[in-house]
Amino acid sequence: MPAHERVPPLSAAARPGEPDRPGELDADDALTLLTRGTLTIEGRLVEASNGTLLCQVEADGVQALCVYKPVAGERPLWDFPHGTLAGREYAAYLVSEATGWNLVPPTILRDGPYGEGMVQFWIDVDQSVDVERMVRSADPRLRSMAALDAVLNNSDRKGVHLLPTVEGDVYGCDHGLTFHEDDKLRTVLWAWHGEPLDDEEQEVVGLLADLLADGGALRESLAPYLTQAELAATSRRARVLRSIGRFPEPSGD
Repeated sequence: MPAHERVPPLSAAARPGEPDRPGELDADDALTLLTRGTLTIEGRLVEASNGTLLCQVEADGVQALCVYKPVAGERPLWDFPHGTLAGREYAAYLVSEATGWNLVPPTILRDGPYGEGMVQFWIDVDQSVDVERMVRSADPRLRSMAALDAVLNNSDRKGVHLLPTVEGDVYGCDHGLTFHEDDKLRTVLWAWHGEPLDDEEQEVVGLLADLLADGGALRESLAPYLTQAELAATSRRARVLRSIGRFPEPSGD
């Protein structure tokens, strides 16, 4: 199903904390705006460990907020190659799109005020939702996020990376620490560990396994952003998840 048919409308100009929603975009329009629009820095999100900037993006009279993470603002890590986090965020978006679950906001790589970086559509969060309660109560909307994280090998799924909206959808953000060749799944979404995947989850995981196989379309799309070892490990995780048919268990670590 095309993205614009399955993605709920996105706020097209609201700022954090503003109640009004002056315009809406579908996902295709959001990607076009992110790609073509002029980025104007409005501030820095100081809670982030890497350089993360709140920007306004504008094109043809349409405005929206977005998050811009320049590669130049990435701090060196001991276990991930330096300067690769923006590409991993974009790769996570591509995998999310392949699932059809719409779990990662529209995301691109582009040049910006501080050079190349990841640019992601801003999601207005429903401040009335208790995310910790969502996690602890095993909110069923988070099951697909847990399955996606198992394939992405997400080593940084915190509660603050879950973005519930007033429409009832839940997005995930901050996917820079993903796709490592070593098993590093670290997440708050363990509510379904060991449980069987349902029919839809089995179907989606099977699709990913096929798309990530040698010569698969998704694997080719991810190749510019990941190493060959990481691509092989991601493919293996999808195959194992399909074969086992259950959510992963926490490791001994």
